[in-house]
Parts: sequence; C-alpha cells; structure tokens
Amino acid sequence: METYYRGFAKKEGWESVISDNFEFRADNMEKEDINKGKETYVNIIARFSRLYQNVRIKRMIIDGNNASVIANYDYIFPNGKHISGDVAEFWTAKDGKLTSLHIYFDTLTFDKNTPKK
Repeated sequence: METYYRGFAKKEGWESVISDNFEFRADNMEKEDINKGKETYVNIIARFSRLYQNVRIKRMIIDGNNASVIANYDYIFPNGKHISGDVAEFWTAKDGKLTSLHIYFDTLTFDKNTPKK
C-alpha cells in the first residue's frame, strides 16, 4: 500500500504493485461499473491524474489481504474550481500485488465541474 500511495502522490511508480488481472470499481448510484485489467486501470488513472494535485492518507486499516483507506485529494477541475475531497477506497491484494479497488466518492461534484462531451 505504501508503494502505491507514495508513487500515486508523485504520479509515477505506482503501477508496479498492480496485478495484471486488476479490477477497479467506481461506485455510481445509477450502475455498477467494473473495469478489468491493469492496462485499463493505468489508462483511467492517466486521465484522473490531470485532476488531482495532491493526495494524503487520512486513515488506513490493513487486515490480511484487505485494506480500507480514506484518502484526501486536492482537485483542480477543468473549470478552474479547486476542491479538497475525501474518497473511501477498499482494496484487496494477493501475492504482493494489489488485485482490486472499489472506491466511493462525490460523483455530483465531479459531474458539476467536468465538461460534458
């Protein structure tokens, strides 16, 4: 976990701890959206990394191969709005690699501050 968040804060080096069969789920009230594969997750984070400037761990609980994290992100949205927000992150790991992540965050704030295509 430490390698991931240290690299994530620098926006480099975090990929080494992601398993090839990684599953990522960002909770949305309207649908369950599961993204599979390391490459898919790396591409999602490439887009997301344009929005956040800093990340801090507020709380981390590790229990065997599971971890719960409350992370605080400083965002700068395309419309210029600066916001600091918490994200609940639930991880699983196996054989030293992170295998899944399920996050909960304020989707309304993202929707209001991100241009529609």
